[in-house]
Amino acid sequence: MAQVALGLVNGAFYAMLSLGLAVIFGMLNVINFTHGAQFMMGAFAAWLMLGILGVPFWASLVLAPIIVGLIGVVLEKLLLKRIYHLDHLYGFLLTFGMALIIEGMFQWKWGSSGAPYPAPITGGTDLGFMIMPSYRLFVVVAALAICLATWYGIERTKLGAYLRAATENPTLVRAFGINVPRLITLTYGLGVGLAALAGVLAAPIMQVSPLMGTNLVLVVFAVVVIGGMGSIMGSIVTGFGLGLVEGLTKVYYPPAANTVIFVVMAIVLLVKPAGLFGQAK
Repeated sequence: MAQVALGLVNGAFYAMLSLGLAVIFGMLNVINFTHGAQFMMGAFAAWLMLGILGVPFWASLVLAPIIVGLIGVVLEKLLLKRIYHLDHLYGFLLTFGMALIIEGMFQWKWGSSGAPYPAPITGGTDLGFMIMPSYRLFVVVAALAICLATWYGIERTKLGAYLRAATENPTLVRAFGINVPRLITLTYGLGVGLAALAGVLAAPIMQVSPLMGTNLVLVVFAVVVIGGMGSIMGSIVTGFGLGLVEGLTKVYYPPAANTVIFVVMAIVLLVKPAGLFGQAK
């Protein structure tokens, strides 16, 4: 049970990051390999604001995703919008190159060693079977609330309907006087902001370093593939579920803990190539 609880913490980060990837792919049809770097930028933004400006964690939780999201908007305007009509491979190569550049710049400035970030909530919470650090419990609850709010906003609101319509039939949506390029830009900014928000939440748990996103992004891509590319609910359920699977694997067969998610991905692709929640085209 203790490993299940700790697995939920990893699952919270998997869910938030895969949710951002699913939003960007589902709405923009772009495989955003820069997502891990943007996760790292969120953590660094919080760390720098605390160290230089004295901005507390709770303010960084709002400011960092906005700042990184705006940077993402600039990148979308300058680079990504030029490749929407091209094959997925071009988007993959562009975003992969962007990730290498961003991580390289941060390594050049701050080095590769990690820097600590103080936890905003101290102490532990008695769950009956273990004393769980209160901040980690907060991360699980906050990630679940953010994921469900994002799903509701995209699937159940008028703005979400506009976003989905703009990706499926942009010509028709333009006929109703809606600015489709602006909607697409806002969608990418939202996906980047979710990655940065996950980075801020991760900063007190992980060491803030330029490569902290690289360690997660491959796992998160596997989560998205298992859930179904572009599926919002699939990313949420699969993210938390695979966090639990990984935690249990550490109990029963620790050597397989780092590969179990990729084994699950291979099995799912054999049985259902579109993913658990995806729809075959």
